[in-house]
Amino acid sequence: MSTNALPTQSSDFPAWYGEVVRRAGLAENSAVRGAMVIKPYGYAIWEAIQRELDDRIKATGHENFYFPLFVPISVLAQEGELVEGFAPELAIVTEAGGKTLEEPLAVRPTSEALIWATYARWVQSYRDLPLLYNQWGNAVRWELRPRLFLRTSEFLWQEGHTAHETEEEAVAEALTILHEVYADTIENVLAVPVLRGRKSESERFPGAVDTYTLEALMRDGKALQAATSHYLGQGFPRTFDVRYTGRDGSEQYPHATSWGATTRLVGGIVMAHGDDRGLRRDTRWKPQQVVIVPILREEDADVLHAAAALADELREAGVRVRVDDRPEHRPGFKFNEWELKGVPIRVEIGSRDLAAGAVTVARRDTGGKEQLPVPRAASTIDELLSAVQASLFEAARDVRERRTLRDPSSYAEMIEYLREAGGFVVAPWCGQSECEARVKEDSSATIRLLPFGDEPAPSGACVCCGRPAVTTAVWAQAY
Repeated sequence: MSTNALPTQSSDFPAWYGEVVRRAGLAENSAVRGAMVIKPYGYAIWEAIQRELDDRIKATGHENFYFPLFVPISVLAQEGELVEGFAPELAIVTEAGGKTLEEPLAVRPTSEALIWATYARWVQSYRDLPLLYNQWGNAVRWELRPRLFLRTSEFLWQEGHTAHETEEEAVAEALTILHEVYADTIENVLAVPVLRGRKSESERFPGAVDTYTLEALMRDGKALQAATSHYLGQGFPRTFDVRYTGRDGSEQYPHATSWGATTRLVGGIVMAHGDDRGLRRDTRWKPQQVVIVPILREEDADVLHAAAALADELREAGVRVRVDDRPEHRPGFKFNEWELKGVPIRVEIGSRDLAAGAVTVARRDTGGKEQLPVPRAASTIDELLSAVQASLFEAARDVRERRTLRDPSSYAEMIEYLREAGGFVVAPWCGQSECEARVKEDSSATIRLLPFGDEPAPSGACVCCGRPAVTTAVWAQAY
């Protein structure tokens, strides 16, 4: 591991991010432009996120299935709006097995087309509904400006695809996923606060009637779309002729949803919590929550025994712990490595500590250290883990609040703030696409969301044009 200091967030945030991802062993670039190699530590984080999401998805009544990676172009082309939306990012296979294919295959950018073409065989009657399914896999969207975890040509994700009898049921499904699956995981497990709302028409998923989103603010003032859930209406069922016999005997089209979260959440953890020493990690998931570093002077069996005993006690309490007794590295190297990797609690045990009947505990979130009596160490560490979790969430929320400009006094003030990636701007909007496009042209910022249930006062005026506002919008530059 390099001992050179990391770039600072204030001087070069992109360089800081890239170095943390690389040096912490999360991921690296591959031989394929825009695609990444996810290393074991990064993949362990993704597996932990995956488990948390999967448990919640199944708890809401969904089952997992799997569809092929390749989609016939003729199937994809049936949904014109979807094809148009993803056309610049499509990867096409034209040759396989040494022969030119009779029909080219798209490497899936998303699976709505192939899945709804299949649902036509699965749905005959209202008794077949709802279909509540989720898929774990990968997708390919050819990125022009790739960045590890945040935007890669291939990424890992889950994508849910459901069918319902009514619009009300489908909308409720999309919102349940947004709140009970995504927001619960991202806020209560990953400790990243998110804003909830719907996308403007220009920012919706191709083919969606409504796109619901969770937006997080990173420490450099840019937004990250953490997860989305879409009410698709009846467009896909009509396109792929998915019909069923309703309760009244009439022929009807089901209502559709889709929803997804990706490996960009790993990058979001880095950018929402990290500091100039590296990653800071939340505590409610794996891998390691605690690392114990024995400080050895030649052979010191008592120190190793004490480290192993404390590790066993923590494991019995359900804490994931590692004893770092690697002889080839000095304690200082190990301290720096685990700080870079963001392990929430570090315990140092040396002969002097044992002589005092104590261990030294360091918190990664605050950098604070304290000595704990050995008999109380395990129970206190368990309490500290909860404190670290709350601290990280509150710190990220404080950053968001500090970097949110509400009701700017003028359009000029708003644009200057957005150009500098100051953070979120919350302001009245007339709902006209011309104003939305003007802000994007002037600042590179987009409407990240229209907050749920947040209507302006009747006298509110659009920050862009001065016409009567119809809603409140949240703008920001985004990854």
